[in-house]
Amino acid sequence: MTLTMEPKGRPSEARALPLARDPWRRTGGAAVRGRTGVLPRVLAYCGLAALAVAVLYPLCWMALSGLKSNGELFTAPWSLPAHPRWDNYADAWNQGTLRYLLNSALVTSASVLAVVLISAWAAYGLTRLDIPLARPALLLVLGGMMLSPTVALVPLAQLLQALHIYDTYWALIVLYTAFKLPFTTFLIRAYLLSLPSEVEEAAHLDGASRWQTFWQVVVPMSRPILVSAAMLQTLFCWNEYAFALVFVTDDRLKTLPVGLADMAGRLNSDWPILFAGLTIAALPMIIVFLLGQRHFIRGLAEGVGK
Repeated sequence: MTLTMEPKGRPSEARALPLARDPWRRTGGAAVRGRTGVLPRVLAYCGLAALAVAVLYPLCWMALSGLKSNGELFTAPWSLPAHPRWDNYADAWNQGTLRYLLNSALVTSASVLAVVLISAWAAYGLTRLDIPLARPALLLVLGGMMLSPTVALVPLAQLLQALHIYDTYWALIVLYTAFKLPFTTFLIRAYLLSLPSEVEEAAHLDGASRWQTFWQVVVPMSRPILVSAAMLQTLFCWNEYAFALVFVTDDRLKTLPVGLADMAGRLNSDWPILFAGLTIAALPMIIVFLLGQRHFIRGLAEGVGK
């Protein structure tokens, strides 16, 4: 015979009392965690709001300054324009901003396309193909990231003159592509290492060639990192100044950074028109990042973080 010791009263209720009748144990812990988590959340939102103001306010001030007169800009720089002067944007457009914008768009589009395609194919070869000297090739790619563009201005000028592409669009396209290939290849390679190879093996079993596997399997799976690489290259080309200043002297071929600097000298301190031109120059980049921000963040998080 087995003897058991039970408390007086109803045993089941006695055992259930600490959990069933103690509201603190049921909800108190969650309530405390909820209250303690409010303050960090509020601080995070305040920090993000302050960061948004710090980023957006200069852009808004620049756009509004382009609607003022020169006198109003200096007497009331922080106020809204009393009578918006939309003709400042038209003047900036006619002063050469359109030509510089088209030049930047052409050079940027060509260099982005070349960098993304070449880097993606090189990264695919370094990660998926059994090629000899793959490790030294990767070290050579990484070594290209250590070269500063400014120290190579003189030999690059001689090289471009020897190739007969000095003072042409090709000078900037070739240089922008060459100097960003190492970083972009490294970035895409890091992303490809995280992709499963089983999908590519299944494509090979179905009879797909390497070329078909790359275009129909690898490229669609690598869309986030390709978008990130394209956006980084776009930002670099759109704002690059040193190469565009040294290797292009024809005013018809100048890109936005150099063209706007020249326009500032021609305008004789007519700052509202210059601010209007700067606003026009910034709009394409804002639109690009708004359209591709989701892929951009995902690609960098999964690529650089590897």
